[in-house]
Order: sequence, then C-alpha cells, then structure tokens
Amino acid sequence: MNMQNLMAQAQRLQREITKKKEEIDKEIFPGKYEWVEVTFNGKKELKSFKITKEGDISAEDKEMLEDMILLAIKDAFKKIDEETEKKLGQYSAMSGLM
Repeated sequence: MNMQNLMAQAQRLQREITKKKEEIDKEIFPGKYEWVEVTFNGKKELKSFKITKEGDISAEDKEMLEDMILLAIKDAFKKIDEETEKKLGQYSAMSGLM
C-alpha cells in the first residue's frame, strides 16, 4: 500500500470517528433515581434537572435527595459512556485519532 492510499484511509477513518462523536454529542441521555430526573447531552452538559417529589422536603429528606441527585447524574453519565464505547470502542486502539 502506498503512502497516498494510507493517508486517504486515515482521513476517511478520522471523518468516520468525528461523525460518530458528533452523533453522540447531539443525543440526549436521561438519568433517573427516585425523586430526581436529569438529562445530559453526549458532551455531559446538563440540559435539564427535575425533582419529582411533591410537597415539602424535610432535613432528613434533603440529605437523601442530595444522594439521589448524584446517583441520577451517574446514571446519565453511564449511559453516555456506554453509547460512546458502543460507537467508538472499535477505534480505542487508535488513541491519537480520538
């Protein structure tokens, strides 16, 4: 294989990786745990945050709610990471391209 073909193949691969990453970045990933719902885009930017519990929140519930917020965020991030691995995992050996 000559150098020109190799460069063309590398450029096609880079375009493919970029396209898949852009697809992931545009997707919305929900995270949910008990009274908390969050959504992030594939860049892990918070798009929405909602507390679904009705009524007053006691001091005891406040601490539990803080834990639920963290768990909902972790749930959304896990989904983003799984989608990224699904779409881009095959390229992970080429770390300089991502």
